[in-house]
Amino acid sequence: MPIKTSRLVLRPPQIGDENALNEAILESYEVLNKSMLWADHKPTAEESEMQARLAAANWILKKNDEPYLPVFMFDKLTDQFIGATGYHHYNWEVPCLEIGYWIRISCAGQGFMTEAVNALTQYAFKQLGVKRIAITCDVDNIPSKRIPEKLHYCLESIVKSNRLNSKGDITDTLVYAKYDLLNLPNLDVNW
Repeated sequence: MPIKTSRLVLRPPQIGDENALNEAILESYEVLNKSMLWADHKPTAEESEMQARLAAANWILKKNDEPYLPVFMFDKLTDQFIGATGYHHYNWEVPCLEIGYWIRISCAGQGFMTEAVNALTQYAFKQLGVKRIAITCDVDNIPSKRIPEKLHYCLESIVKSNRLNSKGDITDTLVYAKYDLLNLPNLDVNW
């Protein structure tokens, strides 16, 4: 780490990232609140600071609980905080993990998240030696499901009635998986 592509710098959170994190969450709150259970209220600056500190500590301690191992995304040219992705629910004995993500609304639709998840997928297989990566999302979250589809993850299953959406309705979960780097779109990435 950091992981770099032609447009992005991806790195673990650091102390001092809290203002950029808070600004991005507040900008995107209406969208995040619809699909991310953690976005149940607009965070204060202090709450974002605590989240950034916990995230930085998890990387040091390798804790397998919230906020797991987040990776913050920055625009390589402007250093603007774009969003967050990262490794969740990892099991180093198998080894396997999940990738999760969210993007600030002003940066959505520009391919940043697809690029970031491609880079994290490569890093996980090449550097971490994983054998399986999963991406899960609500069946109705069209932007989130486009990412694994563009990266040629296979739809492994549809888990019926196992999640609550932001309205409190029970919905289904799509489970996408990748077992190797075959058919992953080309991306110039280094670390």
